[in-house]
Amino acid sequence: NVLAASGPNPSLGDEAKVFDRFIGTWDCDYTFYTADGKITHDSGELLFGWVLDGLAVQDIWITYPKNAGEQRDIGTSVRYFDKKSKTWQVVFVNPVQGDITVHGGMEGDRIVLRGNNHQGLQIRWSFNDIKFNSFTWRGEKSSDGGKTWFLQEEHHMTRRSADK
Repeated sequence: NVLAASGPNPSLGDEAKVFDRFIGTWDCDYTFYTADGKITHDSGELLFGWVLDGLAVQDIWITYPKNAGEQRDIGTSVRYFDKKSKTWQVVFVNPVQGDITVHGGMEGDRIVLRGNNHQGLQIRWSFNDIKFNSFTWRGEKSSDGGKTWFLQEEHHMTRRSADK
């Protein structure tokens, strides 16, 4: 309750629209791809909310355990708009895997965030096919300086009906 804000801070102006449309709870169908062609699926949820007097958005990514007694996988992002660089800065923290920082914003009709993973490879995270009740999130990496991209994750999100 201390961190939560009722909406975006007016100082964000139109930039608030970039992530405001995701505020709420989403059911997730997570898909993961490995280099050897293996595909795995998990289910979970994603929660978005305004925090820090409406100057940032925090999200929580939860993957449900497949078996009783197992621990869920959980991570969180804090997103804020940096007026100097005119980009959204995002810090993702997963207590098991560590943290990653990416930055970016709107590119056409999608949101694209870029950075580097723990091995120093370029990564690209994007929000695609954005609709009121659904969107697709993709996580890609490049080992050749961004010439080609390998799709590692593709998550299909559906808004829970009680939201917005």
